[in-house]
Amino acid sequence: MLIGIVAGEASGDLLGAELICEMRRRLPQVRFAGIGGPQMQAAGCTLWHQAEELAVRGYTEVLRHLPRLLRLRRRLIDRLISEQPALFIGVDAPDFNLGVEAALKRRGLPTVHYVSPSLWAWRGERIGKIRAAVDHMLVLFPFETAIYEAAQVPVTYVGHPLADLAPLDPDRALEKAALKLHPEHPVFALLPGSRQGELEMHAALFVQTAEEVARQLPEAQFLVPLATRETRRQFEGVLYAAGSSAPPMALLYGHAGKALAAADLALVASGTATLEAALYRCPHVVTYRLSAATYRMVKKKLRLPYVALPNVLAGRFVVPEIFQDAATPPNLAQALLNLRADRIVRERLERHFAELHRDLRQGNAQRAADAVGALLSP
Repeated sequence: MLIGIVAGEASGDLLGAELICEMRRRLPQVRFAGIGGPQMQAAGCTLWHQAEELAVRGYTEVLRHLPRLLRLRRRLIDRLISEQPALFIGVDAPDFNLGVEAALKRRGLPTVHYVSPSLWAWRGERIGKIRAAVDHMLVLFPFETAIYEAAQVPVTYVGHPLADLAPLDPDRALEKAALKLHPEHPVFALLPGSRQGELEMHAALFVQTAEEVARQLPEAQFLVPLATRETRRQFEGVLYAAGSSAPPMALLYGHAGKALAAADLALVASGTATLEAALYRCPHVVTYRLSAATYRMVKKKLRLPYVALPNVLAGRFVVPEIFQDAATPPNLAQALLNLRADRIVRERLERHFAELHRDLRQGNAQRAADAVGALLSP
């Protein structure tokens, strides 16, 4: 039995890998093939293309890559129709996957979309397109079920996989020792993003922010988890260009959770990593930069005053957001140092993050596999 699957970035690769492992545990004969990253490949998925081929962000950037992406999607659809999988699972990457799902659904192949697009934040008009493309939606957050029930799209809340992976009571001192960090000196985790396009916008910004922090706090220690070899090389290039002005940084290959568990504070590019920081009880500042044209277009479509997932889930600002032109090294460094200086705010954040963790810890892979397995049943 073949299941087609496509994930387009590091967070989708994790989701896909956890689901593949659980499905193969239940149904050893099931095979997975499609597009993914190293974690899905390690879980046993046959990769027809690498997830990095889909890792394009922003309107203007997508336009530049659109012909290539459309050719890739057409080849993928043709191959899936030829292979006739039992069903197709699109993991996140809605701009790519919804088109695949719509084409397959028209051919009578069952489709599952795993991770709701952020309809509650922007582009809510996509619900009609989703209804035409998706037989079943798997959502990570409880408030999303009402959106799909109202639109008459079958939906299952499965919780968030990061909530299952993160320890309920992280031991910061133990994690610092494991990474050979000075136990008494403050540790800052820098998470500039998982995609090469994000590193283009953020690597120099994060290095310069660390320089500002180190000028005011010379004993500061810095951890930088990087998702892929390519993004690590990018970051190393920026560090090399900065020369002696950059403070020492420990670069980790992956291990974002370990970095956040060890860190006292973090600077995080907006996205799934903001939720990961919350689950590891790490107070953080959220930032992001886009091209000027993309930012103007996105800003017009935003439906909420906040973007970071901890703020969306709380329905209010709980972590600082500093975006676009305001995202300068002095501003970001000062926000981090202000947060470090305010012990009461940090403790309040950590209590809030613990409550959020308990709400999202649902046995994600098992719930997702239950929903997928039900669609495979005769």
